[in-house]
Amino acid sequence: MKYKFSHIILFVVILLTNAVLSLAQSTIDFNKSDELLDISGKLLILEDKNNEFDVNTLSNKNFQVLGTDVPNLGFSKSTFWVKTSIINNSNKEKLLLELSLPIMDYIEFYHPSRGNSYHVTKAGELFPFYYRKYKDPNYFFDLDIPKGETKTFYIKVKSSEAIQLPIKIGSPHVFNDQVKSRDILSGIYFGIMLVMILYNLFIYFTVKDKSYISYVVYIILILLTQTTLQGYPFQYLWPDYPVIAKYSLFIFPSLVGIASMVFMNIFLNVKLFSKGLYKLSYIFSLIYLISIVASAFKSYELSQLIMQTNAMLVSFYMLATAIYIVKKGFLPAKYFLIAWSIFLLGVIAFIMKDLGVLPYNNFTRYTMQIGSAIETVLLSFALAARINIYKRERLDALEEKEKLVREQNIVLEQTVVERTSELNKTLSDLKEAQSQLVDSEKMSSLGQLTAGIAHEINNPINFVSSNITPLRRDLEDIYLLIKKYEELSTTDDVKGKLEEIDALKKELDFEYLKTEIPEIINGIEDGATRTKEIVRGLRNFSHLDEAEQQKVDINEGVESTLILIKTKFNNISLKTELGSLPIIECYPSKLNQVFMNLIDNAIGAIESKNFVDEEAEILIKTYTESNSIIFSVEDNGVGMTDSTREKMIEPFFTTKDVGKGTGLGLSIAYGIVEKHSGKIEVESMLNIGTVVKVKIPF
Repeated sequence: MKYKFSHIILFVVILLTNAVLSLAQSTIDFNKSDELLDISGKLLILEDKNNEFDVNTLSNKNFQVLGTDVPNLGFSKSTFWVKTSIINNSNKEKLLLELSLPIMDYIEFYHPSRGNSYHVTKAGELFPFYYRKYKDPNYFFDLDIPKGETKTFYIKVKSSEAIQLPIKIGSPHVFNDQVKSRDILSGIYFGIMLVMILYNLFIYFTVKDKSYISYVVYIILILLTQTTLQGYPFQYLWPDYPVIAKYSLFIFPSLVGIASMVFMNIFLNVKLFSKGLYKLSYIFSLIYLISIVASAFKSYELSQLIMQTNAMLVSFYMLATAIYIVKKGFLPAKYFLIAWSIFLLGVIAFIMKDLGVLPYNNFTRYTMQIGSAIETVLLSFALAARINIYKRERLDALEEKEKLVREQNIVLEQTVVERTSELNKTLSDLKEAQSQLVDSEKMSSLGQLTAGIAHEINNPINFVSSNITPLRRDLEDIYLLIKKYEELSTTDDVKGKLEEIDALKKELDFEYLKTEIPEIINGIEDGATRTKEIVRGLRNFSHLDEAEQQKVDINEGVESTLILIKTKFNNISLKTELGSLPIIECYPSKLNQVFMNLIDNAIGAIESKNFVDEEAEILIKTYTESNSIIFSVEDNGVGMTDSTREKMIEPFFTTKDVGKGTGLGLSIAYGIVEKHSGKIEVESMLNIGTVVKVKIPF
């Protein structure tokens, strides 16, 4: 019994072994000329962990069938060998094999040739696009199996992305129909995305809402990402730069994640509703950047793991954020939630396909494209709805404002009446204050004039008063002589009286009296004349009886001013160059006030400077220039800084000590000159001097 049982066991083992070998070496029968045959689930797979196998050493290797519709080898640093045997029972000898995974890094296709040798065709994203015989994002290889014959093919693959092996065989014309259909679908997707880009870009330039420009950036990045997965950018944008094609698979998806959160933050006003959720987006963005950096250091598996894990977390984060803001009552968040949910479902399905959780098929392969197209359209509608909501809110706010304005108009009208009355009173008070300030400045100038006039008049008056006593004495002496002559008519002793009169003449020094009296009279006359000139100068300066414009010679006003202010030129060399001026209509007293103020300022500037090696000088000139009369005062005093020159006409600004100036002189002078349609020009250098010019047009 034991012997028989052992034979039975051995027989069963032999049968199972033969069955496995038979399965492992099964040949794929291609017999449908007008259809594509998907052979993905029948492929034999061998993992080469150290990349040490050679096609000639594969015959004794143990290939395995994974038992899935599409082999999903995941992320791996290993090299994988694929083996398939095909018998051609169709009426086509020209057959093609398609590996529809555009993001594959490296492919070697081994086609049997004469004897036991193989012809090798290399492909993949590590090679420029022009290396490919068939200019398509997917990889096509010639089979060339004569009718009724069987050939065995090997495919060596290696990639930094998830490796999946969707492989089909068929005739060229059938593949051509498939490519056309696929390109049409891709064109529709690209067209939708391009229309959405242009549409949202147009809206952005119309309404200037930054949520639109952020959405445009997001759409561009999602379009690049989706088309990169299909291999189109490598074919059309950078076919000669495989390195871009390789790293775009790590960069674009990460940038899409960052752009999606930026758009969400703007569109949903996340910062306003939750600063915590807003800050969390920066953490996720940082993780995406770490993924990009990892790919730069060729840690592709780590980069993909970080990126896809982060993408899953971001998907739930954005859903949770949208739900939270919807609960806060922000209506646009509802549109966002619906649109984003559809896209995120597509993202989740695509990632689960890469991780092997979902099978690889046409649906899972295109879930992101389908989701992104629907999401792009819906979010564009959401943005439009957001604008409409804002419009309604603005209209409501405008109506509320109009109502408030109507209610406030009544109050404002009453307030305007009250404020107008108050303003009129304030204006009246201001005019009165202004008048008082001007009068104050006039009184200040009058004080200076009084001191000068008192000094000037005092000299001739003293001269007159000092001559009165000697004149009275001389007259008394003359009266005495006359009296003596009168006594001659009443006496007989004429001779004696004449002798007495002669003696009196000698005693009185009659000859001197005849000389002294004219001199005294001349002195009195000179004092009276000088007093008369001073009074006339004062009259010319003030023009108290002239309220209207008068035709005058400006030089007369300058000369009158100099007479009145003459006493202030202590140790100052005064030079005048008064040119020939035309008679003009003006307010003489007001212009004289300007001359007085400017000359007084020049004297003050000189008094404030310590002169060592130079003489204190003031030069006053009048002349004509370009239909204007120029009055110029030049001094070599302390000068002014730029800041002082800029402020000098401001009311109450003064550089004089407290009590020595009101700060209104130049301000009033500036107003007087403006009243004459003129202007004041100032040139000054610190410690060098100042030149002030008054220009009055005629």
